[in-house]
Amino acid sequence: MKKLFLASKSPRRKSILEQAGLQFSIINSAYNEELDNKNFSYEKIETLAKNKAFGALCNVTEPSFILSADTVVISNNKILTKPVNFDDAFNILKSLGGKEHQVVTSLCVLDFETKKYILKSTTTKVEFNYLTDEMITDYINDYKPFDKAGAYGIQELPDGFVKQIHGDIENVVGLSSESVLTAIRQLESLVPKSREKSAYLQD
Repeated sequence: MKKLFLASKSPRRKSILEQAGLQFSIINSAYNEELDNKNFSYEKIETLAKNKAFGALCNVTEPSFILSADTVVISNNKILTKPVNFDDAFNILKSLGGKEHQVVTSLCVLDFETKKYILKSTTTKVEFNYLTDEMITDYINDYKPFDKAGAYGIQELPDGFVKQIHGDIENVVGLSSESVLTAIRQLESLVPKSREKSAYLQD
């Protein structure tokens, strides 16, 4: 009976999977993420997700699926990484004010036994209102979003930040449960043994 492992320390991804009714355990990945440049491509982000999954193989010893993901914020086809300090966070949010940007989450579901995997990317468009310096400063001071791509967490933004969202809001939080379930089902069709009763799907 296959188990599901999440190769991520993100509490947001953990919460999304729990709310979707999935049973899983959390493991670490030995892969150290590093971007050679900030030019965006789906292939680049999907490769990061795949490498995270394969980097977690050393921590698995039983039939299972390994789920990993990578989320990036895109503006003008450039990847906005996690801010390094207050000024960096301020400048990132200032650049997003009054504009539309994209949030892309690429995920990988990897079968431990066969090493077959499914890659899937989900894109959500987010449009911010014009942001005053006071709005940005207060948000950074209150929430310290230095661990978040694009310098913000959609679930904690104060009223007035977001004008509209086109697409899956879970994807902006860090992982689309719909995409996860679709990828698992696609991988199950490639791995006959996984068609036994799955340990990670609740009745």
